[in-house]
Amino acid sequence: MGSNYGLGLGLLVIYRNQKLTQLLRQLPCQHCGIMSETVCAAHRNEGKGMGIKVSDALCAALCYECHYTLDMGKELTKEERRDMWNRAYVTTMQYLWEHEMIGIL
Repeated sequence: MGSNYGLGLGLLVIYRNQKLTQLLRQLPCQHCGIMSETVCAAHRNEGKGMGIKVSDALCAALCYECHYTLDMGKELTKEERRDMWNRAYVTTMQYLWEHEMIGIL
């Protein structure tokens, strides 16, 4: 589905899909619900190396403020940030499927 490619890091290949990350920009923020041009693909912050994002399959649609809170904000604990991202990821996937924005080939 789209232009998929991997970034090779030794034996590790990280899934990249520009069509998916661009598609997420069309969704409302899956944390606060705002429809904004700042919504983007917020990658999961676990299972990555310094300066390396995880797979594009692990992205949630978040606005700038929610993405900042997730990545840099100090008002949430690590556990609360993980829970915030997990909920946003589940609702992102639900939104994509229920609005028939993704499908099975």
